Amino acid sequence: MPPDESTGALPLRSEEDIVASRQKVRVLTQQLKFSLVDQTKMITAASELSRNTLIHGKGGAMRWELVEDGVRRGLRLHFEDEGPGIADLKLALTDGWTSGSGMGLGLPGSKRLVHEFDVQSTPGQGTRVSITRWK
Repeated sequence: MPPDESTGALPLRSEEDIVASRQKVRVLTQQLKFSLVDQTKMITAASELSRNTLIHGKGGAMRWELVEDGVRRGLRLHFEDEGPGIADLKLALTDGWTSGSGMGLGLPGSKRLVHEFDVQSTPGQGTRVSITRWK
């Protein structure tokens, strides 16, 4: 794998950027030789979080890094925005709750699709969601 592919970033400012983020995650999970099911889980989580970053966070970026832990290899994604933040994080992580017109599956659904999930949000300062899936 080329060294320049081990880390990087993409903007999340438009619908086209959401498509680009899904495509990048597909390429990275294929390079890591994730199973088709694991690829789909990571791409789905990335799609949901990219959309959240664009819609709720008013745009931001997706950063990626290939990670290792002993013999395990994985993909870690960070979704960052400087939007309004999440006022009630516990509520936002509840199935079915939505701050908009969606189904309320973005954060809790994404959390179920990955091995590691971390969200940090400060009202008025933005949100950062980090997810990791191991091979």
